[in-house]
Amino acid sequence: MRAFFRRHRGLHIWLLSVCGVLALYFALRPVPGLMTRFSRGIIMPLERAVAAVCYRADFSVAELLYAVAAGVILLWMGDTVRRLITEKGRRGRIVYRFVLTAVCTVLTVYAGFSLLWGVNYYAESFQEQSGVYARESTPEELARVTEYFARQLAGCADQVQRDENGLFAESRADIFAHSVRVFDGIYEEFPCLVMEDHVPKGVRFSTALSAMDFTGFYFPFTGEANLNIDSPACYLPSTIAHEMAHQRGIASEQECNFIAIAASTTAQSPAYRYSGWLMGFTYLSNALYRADQEAWKQVRVLLPDTVVADLRDNSAYWAEFEGPVNDAAQKVYDSFLKSSGESRGTQSYGTVVDLLVVYYKDAAFTHYVDKAIDMKQVVNTNKALVHLDKFGDKLLVTATIDNLLKGASGQAVQNMNLMFGLDETSGLRLKPSAF
Repeated sequence: MRAFFRRHRGLHIWLLSVCGVLALYFALRPVPGLMTRFSRGIIMPLERAVAAVCYRADFSVAELLYAVAAGVILLWMGDTVRRLITEKGRRGRIVYRFVLTAVCTVLTVYAGFSLLWGVNYYAESFQEQSGVYARESTPEELARVTEYFARQLAGCADQVQRDENGLFAESRADIFAHSVRVFDGIYEEFPCLVMEDHVPKGVRFSTALSAMDFTGFYFPFTGEANLNIDSPACYLPSTIAHEMAHQRGIASEQECNFIAIAASTTAQSPAYRYSGWLMGFTYLSNALYRADQEAWKQVRVLLPDTVVADLRDNSAYWAEFEGPVNDAAQKVYDSFLKSSGESRGTQSYGTVVDLLVVYYKDAAFTHYVDKAIDMKQVVNTNKALVHLDKFGDKLLVTATIDNLLKGASGQAVQNMNLMFGLDETSGLRLKPSAF
């Protein structure tokens, strides 16, 4: 027995080491403050440094690594089969080494993802950083915000290039080129998202991504945002913004969808604005259909034929890939999300609706906050944050504003915007500052 363990000593040390790392990770991840400091102070700077190198290549380094890994695995499995055939007297040893190596490899990759990405699920969330919290909404609020998105979508539908069939036909090259400026419009309101951006990477094997029902992915080992370039381009700009949100250490899919929509709809590029309103409308209208079909019908008729054509084209494309491969990939991804801290798995994509309704309903700058208010969230902004605490039969209402802005000059500008028919938020998405 001693000789057996000595023979596989390296593999056993490898297994114990990676198990120790995972045990430490699982023990410490319930401590949000520690996870936040680890993520913001070590992991994100490391990923950005690696990304700066990887973005020097004009191809997806992540895709190359996946291809190399697949090749190595196939060669390794082939060599193992060869040895099982030619070395009949050592089959037990070969099988044991194969299984142990496979287990160690899988655990190592999982540990790497946990340290480079999983920590973000337990760090301070975007909602906590921004003061914009999701909450359940009424059907009336949902219908009102969905109608707002429909009207915005209809208003910008003719601002993008279209082909002879009326479908979205903006150049993918231009979409990628404009990506580095997509967050400019929300930096002032959400300074936690500020970072230097690189042009994302298109994936050459995009058809494989489509088969797995993926429009893109963020690869923490290289810090790259990777995009499916085979799917209809109308959702490409907002999907790019989604993956770039992940680059900012935001793990939650629902928060990244919200950020993508908020960034895209305020971008200078018409393609991004259209795609942002389209993505937002898609989530909102699906939720409205489930909540109130009559209200959904009233909103649906607001869409011009070009938007309807884009929606149908997108649905037809993804329908081609429905099947067991698609289902299996989604089950695997769902399990990964749950194991990483996204308790609702892929269903978490639906909760973006709550964030959209809270953010885009009538009060453009007033947000209800579930947790205690931090004053640094409103300094130098036009925001008003409201928090409720119940003590027995008494209700304590806490609100915070920057009195020089929200209470004075911001109020005047907001009223002027309404009087002159301007966007209520014009000139008021101001940058908060800590103290």
